[in-house]
Amino acid sequence: MSKQQKSPGVIEKAGFFLYLTILSMLCFIATDMYLPAFKSIEGSLNASTADVAMSLTTFLAGLAFGQLLYGKLVEKWGKRNSLLLGLMLFVLATGLIIVSDNIVMMNIGRFIQAIGVCSASVIWQALVIEKYDAEESQHVLSNIMPLVALSPAIAPLIGAFFLSYWGWQSIFVCLALLGAILILMTQFFVKADKPSVEAIHADKNKAITFKQMLANPFYVGNVMIFAACSGAFFSYLTLWPAVMDKFGFDATAIGLSFIPQTIMFIVGGYGGKILIKRLGSQTALKVQLGLFFTTTILISIITIVFEMTTIYPLLIVFAFMAAANGAIYPIVVNNALQTFKDDAAKAAGLQNFIQISVAFGASSIVAAFAGAGEQAIGLGILICSVIVFGAYYTSRHVTWKSLQNSFTMPDPARIAIKQSKD
Repeated sequence: MSKQQKSPGVIEKAGFFLYLTILSMLCFIATDMYLPAFKSIEGSLNASTADVAMSLTTFLAGLAFGQLLYGKLVEKWGKRNSLLLGLMLFVLATGLIIVSDNIVMMNIGRFIQAIGVCSASVIWQALVIEKYDAEESQHVLSNIMPLVALSPAIAPLIGAFFLSYWGWQSIFVCLALLGAILILMTQFFVKADKPSVEAIHADKNKAITFKQMLANPFYVGNVMIFAACSGAFFSYLTLWPAVMDKFGFDATAIGLSFIPQTIMFIVGGYGGKILIKRLGSQTALKVQLGLFFTTTILISIITIVFEMTTIYPLLIVFAFMAAANGAIYPIVVNNALQTFKDDAAKAAGLQNFIQISVAFGASSIVAAFAGAGEQAIGLGILICSVIVFGAYYTSRHVTWKSLQNSFTMPDPARIAIKQSKD
């Protein structure tokens, strides 16, 4: 009898973990799967390279706009209903993209699609933080985030496969089906949690505002590390297909080029878990940030200082940056969300809004200088690395006043007066 009771629990636990993993991957799959189809979309919709690259930027804009919506929706409707709404919107918008006959219509669909998919990116993190304690959530995040890294490799490969047989529209048909599957899984794995009217009024005064969250430099610093590291990634992602096309590679090769960075992201993620156990999360973070800054310097040299004659140096160095990001993400996300554990959905929404806004800014800058190719990638990554440095320094302060005081030179007169009083 005990075995019969234990088995369903294990199956349900594994199923829930699988659900969280797919839910967390959806945003990245929707971002990456159509990358090999850039050239095909250009020809089909009579668009320029910059126009198609802007479809990624438009998607990021929708993500940034949508992140802040779901914290409030979760408070009013609960996580289950909010998820279902977002996933349904994602499926409908994907349908609009499938029937698009011009780039403007496609970009509108991408914007709406992003608003829908960000429900998954916000709420899966809240499900983890609210279900597990700090140590367990760090463990779960460290297991899921490296798996999420499979999407940059798997999604373009699947996209290239669908593209070669059925055209670029079939990529979005696949995304719509995945969204429909997640709607069914949400109904099974996420219990109805719509709060009562009395509970809403009782908790209204206790709810933490975005302003209060932004008043915490530890939270803001960790969020900005996450955001700027993501911005560096999207600086690369936005123009990498165009750079490979410039060097004569086809859609299949573009899809395959995402495998090295994905493998290294996974290696970095699980290697980061070992470092956390041996050194602690904060020391492990310092080590991985050191690797991140080293790769930034090398990428700047490869792309800005010298003229690229082959893609391989940039491809190899960026793979090591991906390894650093794979270890950094779980640490800083857990640090940020544990700060406001009771309002994890809202904290995750604000975190993701900041992350996507920075990624959107980096992608926009790189897309605007699409003609510069790899040099634009290097510039975008360099700017993001400066933000990472400032964010880490910010996270080490308890209050904004202490951060401000750290930049204030000591006044010798005040020191002398204080010493005389003492």
